[in-house]
Amino acid sequence: MSMKNKLLTTLILSSSALTITSMINHCIKLSATSKNKSEKKDNHFFHWRLGDIFYKKYGTGKPILLIHDLHASSNSYQWDLIISSLSKVYTVYTIDLLGCGQSEKPYLTYTNYLYVQLISDFIKSEIGHRTNVIAVGNSGNFVTMACSNSPELFNRIILVNPDSILTCAQTPGRYTKFYKEFLDLPIIGTLLYHIAVSKKSLRKFAKEYAFYNPHLIKKSYIDTCYENAHLGLSPKSIYASVHCNYTNCNIITSLKKIDNSIYLIGGSDLYLEEELLKEYLSYNSAIEYTLIHETKYYPHMEKPNEFLSTVFLFLS
Repeated sequence: MSMKNKLLTTLILSSSALTITSMINHCIKLSATSKNKSEKKDNHFFHWRLGDIFYKKYGTGKPILLIHDLHASSNSYQWDLIISSLSKVYTVYTIDLLGCGQSEKPYLTYTNYLYVQLISDFIKSEIGHRTNVIAVGNSGNFVTMACSNSPELFNRIILVNPDSILTCAQTPGRYTKFYKEFLDLPIIGTLLYHIAVSKKSLRKFAKEYAFYNPHLIKKSYIDTCYENAHLGLSPKSIYASVHCNYTNCNIITSLKKIDNSIYLIGGSDLYLEEELLKEYLSYNSAIEYTLIHETKYYPHMEKPNEFLSTVFLFLS
């Protein structure tokens, strides 16, 4: 076979492989979103400059904003077990951050500054009052920065299993930028994303990191996360941005500056969690913390009553 024919054969095979992969990606997305698990009733949208932000509002009283962690499958479903009790005392707002859940998912690089602006703008526009905030995981970074920039928007802050100070400070390097460009590829990058947010991967994350008791991992939770990870124009953009550290920012200066009351809640069975929380105290001695026994990343889902008792005690 001549070199010309070999090259032509290679091109045909490569083209066929890409076509098949594209079809697989399309089928995965259709299958993931076909059951329509996510609720769309009684909802609100904040029409922000970069996209519509999905949120819900419950109860009456002083406002409290609940912000989920920042992962491709994350959404406000994780607050369902505590909303009823909180809404008897507070006006509760749950929000799907840009790129997550049922909010818009534009094709762009998501950054720490973007979410700092989103949270501040949401409080100004939709809540209109100084508010208490509960944020999980890496979303705590955004709340910390937003409070440092605009303390008049925030009352008391609760951070649930926040990232370590070192993790917050990690910024994109040469190789992570290359990895993001690879993930941004429309066919191969999308396939890698679908593998990363498969039901198998979501269950593994839940069992190994999110929940201490695997029997508390409901099928409805996995199904909702799986669907939300495939909704929208570019759901993989948030995955690429988080994994390549574009959403990180050094928060040490902000921690030192904040005068608002901050309380940290950790899962006792996360590795070195107490040491991580004590690190926050070394930069702001006014910060307090507690650990909820036999929980990991989502104590508000594993032990909602104990979590609520801690919240009510701090906010009273």
